[in-house]
Formats: sequence, structure tokens, C-alpha cells
Amino acid sequence: MIVALSGGIGGAKLALGLSKVLPPSGLLVVANTGDDFEHHGLTICPDIDTLTYTLAGLDNPVLGWGRADETWSFMETLAALGGEDWFRLGDRDLALHVLRTQRLRGGETLSAVTDDIRRRLGIGPRILPMSDDPVRTRIRSDAGWIDFQDWFVRQRAAPVVRALDFAGAGRARPQPEVLAALRAGPRAVVICPSNPFISIEPILAVPGMREAIAGCGAPVVAVSPIIAGQAVKGPTAKMFSELGVTPSAAAVAARYGDLLTGYVMEEGDDASGIAPRVFRARTLMQTLDDKIALARAVLTAADALR
Repeated sequence: MIVALSGGIGGAKLALGLSKVLPPSGLLVVANTGDDFEHHGLTICPDIDTLTYTLAGLDNPVLGWGRADETWSFMETLAALGGEDWFRLGDRDLALHVLRTQRLRGGETLSAVTDDIRRRLGIGPRILPMSDDPVRTRIRSDAGWIDFQDWFVRQRAAPVVRALDFAGAGRARPQPEVLAALRAGPRAVVICPSNPFISIEPILAVPGMREAIAGCGAPVVAVSPIIAGQAVKGPTAKMFSELGVTPSAAAVAARYGDLLTGYVMEEGDDASGIAPRVFRARTLMQTLDDKIALARAVLTAADALR
């Protein structure tokens, strides 16, 4: 069993690669839910949905989020009526949010709903939230605290980041099946190339999660989301700079600290100061073959550390 911690786009790419080289029962993807929020009365889970659509082959490769076969009649009508349209919900995507919200209000857990949707879309590997309890990422800028999606989507990540908070994390409980997989002794724990601040650290902030990973007895291998000082996608490099740290592969490794036993980074990038054992690979995933090749490199690294 590979237990992979993932955010959205970058993490989903590696998760897809891993799904192509592992049996369905050999991969469990733990999804960040710090990005989740309520919008137009619906529960939106962006990272879970990106993972779900990617592993189902339904993702939009141009946008990086949402479905490939999407239409936008709902948003167009909503905007014409004066409604908020800064967070785009496609017509087909909307069906998932409506169904999820109904079932959550009916008393089901996010894990149960996510797993049922996963099976109905023909996805083999498990996708589970980090917790069934709500955790919400917040950003402190010069104007005060901002809910994550307001900062990231509505304000396009423009406000300067001064601090982060994961509201509810202190009361959240780790997803039980994730803990069970860690206790069973996985082949490895893989930290996907996701933003460490807003995709991976919310997972690690759930009480008991970091300790369970550290104590699972398996290699913990992270993949750098930074290449030559720049993020492939998203605000990772911007956030490092605004928090007073030069963005680099080494800076990402330092965020995870002694949790890591291995680190996969781009060929040619500076590995100075990185404590865990470094493995080199092409980490830019532009094609399916790239995703599969990186997945194989990560597994090779993990097996070398066992």
C-alpha cells in the first residue's frame, strides 16, 4: 500500500501516475480538505474533486480543475440575475456538489460520499479526506484574515500572505481508514508535489496525523513542487517569498523537516542543505508518460530507503 498525501492539480497528476503502475488496492490517496467551503448553499471540496475527476479521466487539462466536457449555463444565468459568479461551477460539476451536499445533510460522512462517487466513476484507488471533521484554511494579509477561496479565487491570490491558520484542525480527527493504513505498515508514504502551505500542512495539522506518518515504519518521500525556484502552477513560490523565505526545493523540504526520509527533486536543481536522501527525476509532468515516469521514480526511491 502506498499512502499518498495530495492537494489538487500537482498532486492529482502524480496520483494518476501512481494509479497506472500500482494495483487499485495498492494506492490510498489522502486529500486535503482545508480548501473546502460552502458556496451558494453547497459544500465544495476542490481538492477531492480534482483528484476524483483526474483519476476518472474526466478532468479539464486546460483549466486544471473541473470537468473536460463542461458547460456553463448555470453560471451565465446566475450572473445575469446578479448572483456571485467569482467561483465557477460548471453544469456537470454542479451535480456532484448538489448530491454531496444532500447526502452530508442527511448524515453521511464526507468519506462515505467520496468513496461512493469514486466507485460510481470507476476509480480503483481509494480517495479519502484527511478528516470527516471540517478544517478551513485562512490567510492573514495586511487587511486581516481572509477565507482561503476568497483569497485564492476571488482575489486571485493577490493579497500578501503574512500567516496561515487551519481553523478547526485542533478539534478534527484523522480519517480512521487512513490511520489504519498507516498502522498496517505501508510500502511508503508519498507527499505529492502540492503546495506545502495550503495542501499538505492542513493534513499534517490534524492531531495525530503527523505522528502516525512518522511512526508508520515506512519511508516518507516527498516530491518537490518547485523547479528552479518557481512553482509549476499556483502560488507556492509567491507564498514562500512573502513569508520571508527564498523559494526553492530545499525550502519545501525544510517545511516538512524530519518527517522525510527521501526527497525527489528536479535534475539540476540545487540540493544544498537538504537533510533527507535526495533522488533526481524529471518532476515536470506534462504528459501521461511523464506522470507514470515520475511515479516509477518515486517508488524506486521509496524502495531504496526500505
